[in-house]
Amino acid sequence: MNKDGDSSTPSPPTSPLPPSPSFHPALAVTNIKNQVPLTLDIEKVQYSSWTELFKCTADIDDQLWKRLDYIVKQWIYGTISEDLLQTILVPDSTAQECWDRLRDIFQDNKHTRAVYLENKFVNTFLKDFPNISAYCQQLKSLSDQLANVGNKVSDTKLVLRLCAGLTREYNMVAMMIQQSDPLPTFNKARSMLCLEETSRSRQSSDSSAGSVLVAPSVPFA
Repeated sequence: MNKDGDSSTPSPPTSPLPPSPSFHPALAVTNIKNQVPLTLDIEKVQYSSWTELFKCTADIDDQLWKRLDYIVKQWIYGTISEDLLQTILVPDSTAQECWDRLRDIFQDNKHTRAVYLENKFVNTFLKDFPNISAYCQQLKSLSDQLANVGNKVSDTKLVLRLCAGLTREYNMVAMMIQQSDPLPTFNKARSMLCLEETSRSRQSSDSSAGSVLVAPSVPFA
């Protein structure tokens, strides 16, 4: 009864909401490539980058475990190269076992892999690439892979290696970079070289066009 004496109909007791079914965000993923756009490869993609895209923490109950394990295995299988897939594929493996095999491939024998990568790093030259961007990308990729095996490449070393592998056409820019104090960052040095490449390409195009314009005419017989 309220203060004015009016009676009010009591509200019916509310029943508790039924428990929501167990759900994990992984169940909503229809294409793992949207979340993990890298394809893990022994030569091209860094293992640490690939694993970082996979990391997530969440509590799950036993009822979800098998389903999620299957989903995660499909994620792994769908984001590694065929060679790696054949290497780690074992019937009835769990996602954790697949993950551990990949970890062993990329992180075991670190010293041997470091020697291999260091050799590739010091033998990378612009002449073997179509342009400055591809050359720089390879150097950066190798430096990242060296860091993954415990041999981090300093930015200074990366810049010096960048200059050392250039062709003779870039001697002037290489000298400017090497004589700068402080030494420019790798990204800055890359920008300087890309600008020089663009300038050279434009000059070459202008020269070709000028040659066509001044070409002597052939007299009629």
